Amino acid sequence: MKKSILRYAALSLTLPFIAATFASCGEYDGSSGNYQRSEYPHTYYEDTNTAESYYPEYSPDTEEYKAVKESGFKDPKAEPLSTFSADVDTASYTNARRMLNAHQTVAPDSVRIEEYINYFDYKYADPEDGKVFGEYVELTDCPWNTDTKLMMIGIQGKRIAQEELPPSNLVFLIDSSGSMASYNKLPLVQQAFSMLAENLTENDRISIVTYAGSSKTVLSGTSGDDLDEITEALSSIVASGGTNGEGGIETAYKLAEEYFIEGGNNRVILATDGDLNIGKCSEDELTELIEEKRESGVYLSVLGFGTGNIKDNKMEALADNGNGNYSYIDSVEEAWRVLVEEMGGTLFTIAKDVKVQVEFNQATVAGYRLVGYDNRLMAAEDFYDDSKDAGEVGAGHAVTALYEVELVQGSETAGGTYHDIPLEFAEEHTTEPVTEAGRSELIKLSVAYKDIDTDEETYSSELYGMEKYDAVPTQGIQLAGAAAEFAMLLKNSEFKGDSSFEYIISTAKQISGGNEKIDELRELAEKASSLYS
Repeated sequence: MKKSILRYAALSLTLPFIAATFASCGEYDGSSGNYQRSEYPHTYYEDTNTAESYYPEYSPDTEEYKAVKESGFKDPKAEPLSTFSADVDTASYTNARRMLNAHQTVAPDSVRIEEYINYFDYKYADPEDGKVFGEYVELTDCPWNTDTKLMMIGIQGKRIAQEELPPSNLVFLIDSSGSMASYNKLPLVQQAFSMLAENLTENDRISIVTYAGSSKTVLSGTSGDDLDEITEALSSIVASGGTNGEGGIETAYKLAEEYFIEGGNNRVILATDGDLNIGKCSEDELTELIEEKRESGVYLSVLGFGTGNIKDNKMEALADNGNGNYSYIDSVEEAWRVLVEEMGGTLFTIAKDVKVQVEFNQATVAGYRLVGYDNRLMAAEDFYDDSKDAGEVGAGHAVTALYEVELVQGSETAGGTYHDIPLEFAEEHTTEPVTEAGRSELIKLSVAYKDIDTDEETYSSELYGMEKYDAVPTQGIQLAGAAAEFAMLLKNSEFKGDSSFEYIISTAKQISGGNEKIDELRELAEKASSLYS
């Protein structure tokens, strides 16, 4: 793998560098510039002055992130059900890595805690034969709050061998506007897609669409084994002009529908910095546009690139509403991970509208807090509503969620339903104090998803209790807890408690075992520790 990455790192691509500034949605009058040459891999370093406060102010130029309020602790007497959409995106973590490697503090609104947790592999067991998902639950003491326990819930998708994957009909939708001229944007896009192309076969179909002031079809329905034609088409793309994302999306979906493969993987892969400024370009307008397109049966993956003017809010909205996933590519290595090493999970969906619902037993749980997923929360009744859109999960991908849980003895309330949903622990919702005869389970874990071909919805549920508790945590929950602490510190979460970069560093050292991702987490925590001191 490393040899392949080094080969791509040696590539040198010449592109026009367009000095253009786009202030807002509207017309673009055009400009031009000279050429520059650059090589990869590169980490983009920018000198910054760090303020003395623990959370120094971040100046992200024209980068845009969506602010989301943390949901906080819930009382199971009043809110026994916690419902959220599955999320396997990882863009928030790799975007923070880009900032820290550039010696910048991390924009707090860029931090989506669940994406830090889900960046790592917890090595869950495969689902049982015939099942799409397997479940994992673990409970231990919370490392940042001595008054609570930490509950880890894992939903593991079935793995599919590469030779068993269905044929793909892919459209590479490439932002070739002037804002993509930087060396860590379009040149990295071209290398990333070249790596993916090397792993395609004669059964696959590839189209390439670019968009700047207008959209252009560079390649149409080419066989996946025609690598020379694909790479030549990629290398011919130059950056210039405005950013008519709407036009590019329309053209890309039209091509995807033209070469649609029944039973195959039909997908548009958008590569952009999100800086759209012509046509429909607001977050709401793009959401409406992509919601219309997802009805075609074509999925969407979004790859974010670059620094300084990232529109993270738009890219996340496109992926979330286009039945897809969102990754941020900051290096050749990350491109390899997303598009080659984890190609099955990135490109091949095994379940649609995946929803998770956890019912807490008020006889044993006094309070709970879902760590992250704040923009993925759903109403309790949405769990059984098959019209509600939720997240997609790819082959071999896992969804991991953490809950802070406060355990108590005794509570009181009344009622056997919540939002008209019958409760598993209804008999515990009485006006009398809970006795030893009460139910001892902690949670009922339920998962819902749609079949990718028939849209038939499947529901499953299991009960879990204190048999999942161990005062000696596994390496998996230690890693998930460290990732969560890292995110909470960078976000300056009001729930960070006793979290510290020192704990993250020491934990990563203890559990690494030579794992590159864990070693990198330690290195990033060390950089953050110096920046946030």
